[in-house]
Amino acid sequence: MVPNILITDDDAGFRRTLCDALSDRGLTLHQAGDGEEALAVINQKSIHLVLVDVHMPRVTGIDVIRELAGRPLRIPAILMSAMMDEEIEREAARMRAYRILHKPIRLTDLRNIVCGSLAETYGWRPS
Repeated sequence: MVPNILITDDDAGFRRTLCDALSDRGLTLHQAGDGEEALAVINQKSIHLVLVDVHMPRVTGIDVIRELAGRPLRIPAILMSAMMDEEIEREAARMRAYRILHKPIRLTDLRNIVCGSLAETYGWRPS
């Protein structure tokens, strides 16, 4: 299995940084510029893990994980934000987000969390 990872953030430079950080892990990486685009990708492809920013235009990261939580097939979601507050964290916990990351994100931590989620959920190990 080659996991499909969706990175969603309205900052294209940040998306590229995350893609670069994960590119050597044997993953297929997809990008979305906002939550609406993310949901379109999720509906078209078999996505195994979603990294999603909270604050985005049109559809927020919370809206994305809320949509994922209502589906029968569970897709782990990692929520990211530079402006995280307790209300967002409580909502993410209610939607059973896999993890909540505060920006700036240490790329080593991100790699470990992504690989850990894939191992826990699918039994996947990097090649």
